[in-house]
Amino acid sequence: MSQNDQSSASSSRPTAAELRAAVRAGMPRVVDELIELARIPSVSMPSFDQAHVQASAAATARLLQDAGLAVEIVTEGGAPAVIGSLPAPEGAPTVLLYAHHDVQPPGDDADWDTPPFEPTRRGDRLFGRGCADDKAGIMAHVAALRAHGGRPPVGVTVFVEGEEEYGSESLPAILGKHGHKLECDAIVLADSANWKVGVPALTTSLRGMVRVQVTVSTLSHAVHSGMYGGPALDSLTAFSRLAATLHDEQGDVAVDGLVSDAVGDLPMVEADFRAESGMLPDSHLIGTGSLTERLWGKPTASVIGVDAPKVSEASNTLLASTTGLFSFRLAPSQDPQEAYAAIEQHLRANAPWGATVEVSLQDAGSGFSADATGPAYDAARTAFGAAWGTDAVDIGLGGSIPFIAMFAEKFPQASILVTGVEDPDTRAHGANESLHLGEFEKVCVAEALLLDVLAG
Repeated sequence: MSQNDQSSASSSRPTAAELRAAVRAGMPRVVDELIELARIPSVSMPSFDQAHVQASAAATARLLQDAGLAVEIVTEGGAPAVIGSLPAPEGAPTVLLYAHHDVQPPGDDADWDTPPFEPTRRGDRLFGRGCADDKAGIMAHVAALRAHGGRPPVGVTVFVEGEEEYGSESLPAILGKHGHKLECDAIVLADSANWKVGVPALTTSLRGMVRVQVTVSTLSHAVHSGMYGGPALDSLTAFSRLAATLHDEQGDVAVDGLVSDAVGDLPMVEADFRAESGMLPDSHLIGTGSLTERLWGKPTASVIGVDAPKVSEASNTLLASTTGLFSFRLAPSQDPQEAYAAIEQHLRANAPWGATVEVSLQDAGSGFSADATGPAYDAARTAFGAAWGTDAVDIGLGGSIPFIAMFAEKFPQASILVTGVEDPDTRAHGANESLHLGEFEKVCVAEALLLDVLAG
């Protein structure tokens, strides 16, 4: 390209003010399209109707086509994913933009203030399952591309997964067969959160995770609680006693072999954390160290499900077996298979009163720790600072996004930027999930600016 051609190409690019104005002008349409997309109950768990996941993929494909991309839907043994592409101008880098179109189950409708799949605006927030996690991520990519008139100064590939909420089981097969279509110089993964409303963030560490199914048995069959209770132990009591061994008296995880990592220590106000998490007034915080250390760098152990009779259906019997699901979050550096071995050893070694303990691994995923330096991170901090009018902060995240490790392995040359649309009030995965619309606009502006800054 000649010097005159370069000058012409540069002068044809919109200014930051023009990009900001374009995003703002397009927001009503973007929000309306987000509402339509979030109306599709695209829960990727097999017990839900997978026709909705197919419909969500098709709707996502239409949105990306409208934004100027060539689009295909790919399926490799799991839920459909959508790939959209726009070639890079000569000499420009290519950016991969990630989001997912599947959502978590809604849970009990009675816990929602409005129907989970009928997005509803209240004040400055949009409520509904998937309005934030992660269909807003899809729409942020669409909004940024539209702000550039469908002709961004970099190559763009958009990859929208269809089963992130169900463990990304077919993602390795997709990357194996279609990975050459996703080659890039930088990756923007829009599936995380900002520090708070008004303060943007780049997520530079994520905890790993292990989910374990545990069955505790004490009897060969259920028996009368009065005739045999006392010498004979019911399995639910034994299960509860085993679960209690996972923490010490201070509330730190007491499993030998699980490690802790040093993390950044942004000041987190306890009162804010208690309010955001919904802790009851007399409930104590558990564990030691700063709140950010406990949330980002230390392991956790939680019982997230138990198969047990409902109170309304219980009889006076000693239960023979009880099965539960334990969720462990791991320090970013912890190998999940090593963690599982330590967890299994702990559970078997602490079987109460000779109870039989069966342990099986249900799911595992690696953590993530970024080298948050270099041109891509500089570009992101510039774009975020311009969009919000304040500097971005680096944060960790207590949640796990195991697929990031797959991207890091598949594309080692690419800088990975983990961004997102959520804030502390989003309640992703819970009832009354919501998106702050003012922050959402800033996310869209930031991504439009980022594509421009990455072009140089």
